[in-house]
Amino acid sequence: MIGLATAAFADGTRSWEQSKFDELTKGTASGVAIRSVGGLELAPAFKLLYATPSTYIWAVAADDAGNVYAATGAPARVYRISPDGKATIIFEPQELQVQTLEVGPGGVIYAATAPDGKVYKIEHKPGVKVESAKADNKTADKDSKDTAKPALDPSWSSSVYFAPGTKYIWDLLLDKAGNLFVATGDHGEIYKVTAKGDHSLFFKSDETHIRVLALDAQGNLIAGTDGSGLVYRISPAGEGFVLYSAPKKEITALTLDRDGNIYAAGVGEKKTGPSANPVGGASSMISMVGSAPAVTGPQSPGITIAPTPSTVQMGPFPFPGGGASGGSDIYRIATDGSPSRIWTSREDIVYALAFDSHDRLLAGTGNRGHVFAIEGADEFSDLLKAAASQVTGFAKAPGGGLYAASSNLGKIFVLGPGPENEGSYESDVFDARVFSRWGRAEFRGAGSVELLARSGNVDNPDRNWSAWKKVDLTKDAEMGVPPARYAQWKAVLHAGTAKPAVDSVTLNYLPKNVAPEIDDVTVQMGLRYQPLAKSSGLSLSTDVSGSSGGHFESPVPSSRDRDAIGIKWSAHDENDDQLVYSVYYRGDGESRWLLLKDNLTDKAYSCDASLLPDGGYTVKVVASDAPSHSPGEALTAEKVSRRFEVDTTPPRIEGLAALVENAQIRVRFRAEDGFSTIKRAEYSVDAGEWKYVEPIGQLSDSQQEYYDFKVVLDLGNASDHVVVVRVYDKYDNMGAAKTVLRGK
Repeated sequence: MIGLATAAFADGTRSWEQSKFDELTKGTASGVAIRSVGGLELAPAFKLLYATPSTYIWAVAADDAGNVYAATGAPARVYRISPDGKATIIFEPQELQVQTLEVGPGGVIYAATAPDGKVYKIEHKPGVKVESAKADNKTADKDSKDTAKPALDPSWSSSVYFAPGTKYIWDLLLDKAGNLFVATGDHGEIYKVTAKGDHSLFFKSDETHIRVLALDAQGNLIAGTDGSGLVYRISPAGEGFVLYSAPKKEITALTLDRDGNIYAAGVGEKKTGPSANPVGGASSMISMVGSAPAVTGPQSPGITIAPTPSTVQMGPFPFPGGGASGGSDIYRIATDGSPSRIWTSREDIVYALAFDSHDRLLAGTGNRGHVFAIEGADEFSDLLKAAASQVTGFAKAPGGGLYAASSNLGKIFVLGPGPENEGSYESDVFDARVFSRWGRAEFRGAGSVELLARSGNVDNPDRNWSAWKKVDLTKDAEMGVPPARYAQWKAVLHAGTAKPAVDSVTLNYLPKNVAPEIDDVTVQMGLRYQPLAKSSGLSLSTDVSGSSGGHFESPVPSSRDRDAIGIKWSAHDENDDQLVYSVYYRGDGESRWLLLKDNLTDKAYSCDASLLPDGGYTVKVVASDAPSHSPGEALTAEKVSRRFEVDTTPPRIEGLAALVENAQIRVRFRAEDGFSTIKRAEYSVDAGEWKYVEPIGQLSDSQQEYYDFKVVLDLGNASDHVVVVRVYDKYDNMGAAKTVLRGK
C-alpha cells in the first residue's frame, strides 16, 4: 500500500453500496440473475444447443422424445434438433419464411408459411437415414455461421394441408381431439381443421389480425389480437367473448397456469384516428438480392437486421410485436375474469411466455435478448441474457427444462431446470471523482460467494488496472487494492447445499482532500443579492449510486439597487465538502487586502457602494473547506475579480452665470467630477423641458468640462427667468445648480 500518512483526506470515510435492481443492472451478469427487490442469485443453467444458419427463429415446438423443431426465416426452414444437438432440415419451402408450427400425434408436424400463408403437413417416412450435423457450441456461440450446415432429411415428406387464402398465418394450435386451429391476418379469422382434414371458419373477429392462440382446461380457445389488444375466450362452438381490452395494441404471447389464470403480453401504443394502421403502424419490405421478389407487409417488432449467410439482405418482416413502441406489459386475467398488470418494461418487448418446471412465469424479450422470471405483481428477476437480440419462443425440454429460441441470430438454447454451477457478476465502474484510499468491503449474502475487487486511474478497467484481489470476508481486513480514483467489485457464486445469494456489497473509501476551486468572480454595480435562508443556503446533493456529485443549488435572489455593489462567484469542490467564503477588497495602488465579509455560505454578497471611496478596486474571494475538516487540515482557494470602479459622488457645477446678450440668454458654467468623466449636460429655462447641451469643444471626455451657450427667449416682458442646469458623470451620478435672471 502507498503511504498516505502525511496527505490530507476529505472529511470522513465514504461508502459505495450496491443492492438495488436499478444499480445492479448497470453491471455485467454471467450465470447470475438480478432480483427486482435487489440482490443477486444463480440463474438457471443456460446452454447453447444449436445455432442455425437461419437469421430468425419464429417459433419452436417439441415432441415427446425431446426433439425440438424450429420454424425459421432467412432461409425458410423447419429444423429438427435432437436433445444432443444434432440437427437436420425436414422442410424447406419456396415461401420466404416458416412462421409457426405445431407437433401433432405420431410426430406429425404442421407448419405455416408466409407470405400468402399455407399450412403444410410434414411427416416422417421410416427407413431412410441421413447424417445430421452437430453444432460445436463454442464455435457456434461466437458465430452461428461457422456451424456445419445440416442436411435436408429425405425421410420427411411435406404436402399442403390447408390454404385459407389469407396473407398471414400467425399461429397454430392443436386441441386434444386433433383439431388444428389456424390464426390468420388481414381479416382476423380463426379456421378449424379437423383430424380428418375438413376445414371451416371457426371465428371471425372485427380485428385485423389474430396473433396468438392458447387453450384452457375447458377446451375454450384463448386468442390475442393486433389492433385493439383484445383477449378473446372462444367456446368450442365458436362463440367469442372479449375477456380484456389491453392498454397496448397487440397481444404477442399467451399462456395459462395450472389454476386457469391467463397471462397475456401486450406491446405497442394504441393509435386512434384515420391515420392509425391496425397492421402495426407502417408497412415493411424485404429486399432480396437477385431474382427473389420484394414482399410488403406489417412492420416487424423493431428487430435488428443481421445479414444472412447468403446474398439475401433482409428488412423487417411480419412478426408479432410489429411496430411496437413504448415497451410492453404482462397482464394476468384471473379465473373470475378480473385483469391486472403484473409486469411492465419501458424498453423490453415480450415475444414469448411460458411456465418452467418450478411454475415460474418466464418472459422471452427483445431487443436485448433477456429472459425475465415474473414472480408476482412487479416482483421479478432478470434471469439471463441470450447471445442474440430476441428470445422468441419456448418449448418443453427433457428433464423439466425449456428450449428457448432466439432471433438475430437464430439459435436454440436449453434453459434449466437447475441452476448454473457457477455464475459471476461484475459491477459497473465506480468513480470516486478523486484519488482515494480503499478500505474494507462489507458483504451481505448467503452460501458460497467469493468477492473480489480491483482499482485503477482510468475509467476503462482494461487499461492497466490492478489485478482482481480476493477479499477475505472472514476477517476485518481491507480490500488490499491500490489507492486510485476508480474501483470495481466482482462476485462469484458457487452452487452448494446453501443457495448462494448476494444481497448487498459496500466498498468503503477515503477520498484525498483536494482544494476547492473558484471558477469566476463577477462584480456588478447597482445589484443587491438577498441572503438565502439558512435551511437552503448550502448545496443540496443527491446520492443516487453511492457517488457524490449530483447537486441542486438554490439561486440567490437579487434586485436592482443603484446604491449597492453585487459580488457573485461560482465554486466547486471535488470532495463535495461544505465550503465557506471570505470576501476582500483592495483599491488601486494598494498592496493590502481588506476584509469585507467572512464566514459566508452563499455564493453572493452585496454591500453599500458608499462604504468605498470613489476609485478603482478589485475583489478577492477565498473559499475554504474548513467546515468538513479538522483544524489544520482545511484547504483554500482564491480568485480575484476584474477591476471595477466605484463612483457615488455627483459632479460639481461651478461658476454658473446667466446674462442677456443681444436679446438672448447666455449661460456659462464649469462641471467637474473628482473621479470619472463628465458624460452629459442638460438645461431647463423656466421649468421647461430638459435640453441637451454640448461642452466647449463638443467632446465630453474629461473630468472637467466648460459650457457656454445661448438660449433664445422672448425677453420683452419684465418677468424673472430661472435657468437650471444638471450634469451626469460616467456612473450617472447627477449634480444640479440654478441661477435667476432678474427682469427689468
